[in-house]
Amino acid sequence: MQQITSVNNKLIKDLSKLNKKKYREETGLYIIEGFHLVEEALKSGRKFQYLLGTDEALAEAETSYNVDLDQKNVIMINKAISRHLSSTKNPQNIYMILKIAQPREFNFNYGKWVLLDNLADPGNVGTIIRTADAAGFDGVILSPESVDLYNPKTQRAMQGSQFHIDLIVHDLVDAINQFESVDIPVYASMLDKNAKKLNEFDLVPQLGLVIGNEAHGVSEFIANLSNEKLYIPIIGQAESLNAAVAAGIMIYHFL
Repeated sequence: MQQITSVNNKLIKDLSKLNKKKYREETGLYIIEGFHLVEEALKSGRKFQYLLGTDEALAEAETSYNVDLDQKNVIMINKAISRHLSSTKNPQNIYMILKIAQPREFNFNYGKWVLLDNLADPGNVGTIIRTADAAGFDGVILSPESVDLYNPKTQRAMQGSQFHIDLIVHDLVDAINQFESVDIPVYASMLDKNAKKLNEFDLVPQLGLVIGNEAHGVSEFIANLSNEKLYIPIIGQAESLNAAVAAGIMIYHFL
């Protein structure tokens, strides 16, 4: 186990930059923090580039998660460094550095999927992914214009679901075409009373559910590619539903 005591250490400086998208893209690495996310990563068998923590945090990792502290890529840090690495106000003093692992090719020819069309809020994206995981969906496809999957806020909102289901950043047009080529229906969520109401949809064994941008909804082009436009009736006076709430309602309708 290594030990680093200065925030000016080159490795620490480099790792702290992973809280910014530019450096994640340059290095192909991202950072997670907190015991729960580290535990989920370990349980899923993910190999880490580095595990960093204070002496107390690493002792907890050794006791609770059977982490071998003698590994060269396990690094003991102090609380000053922990605060430097953290993207939260109250650090848990344990961090893991992982490789970004996006597959170059993927066939969408089975299962139940959520498609995110240019979602901008990391909390919404993380919550939708967590909900899809809870409902037993196979995965979530994010358009390249959606919020960065490896954003620390997105990672926290997923609460470990990123290690349970497939998460693919991919062109939605190509994904929809692949679904339809094998007769998997694609339904686009719309704030449109002329669309088909959610309770009119029968359960299907496989499908794609498109959720649109928080401000603008599903793009017209993507909506027109879909098999059906889906509307969640609003009974009260609210103009719309939060994207993550709407996604949750639809996901559980199609269980």
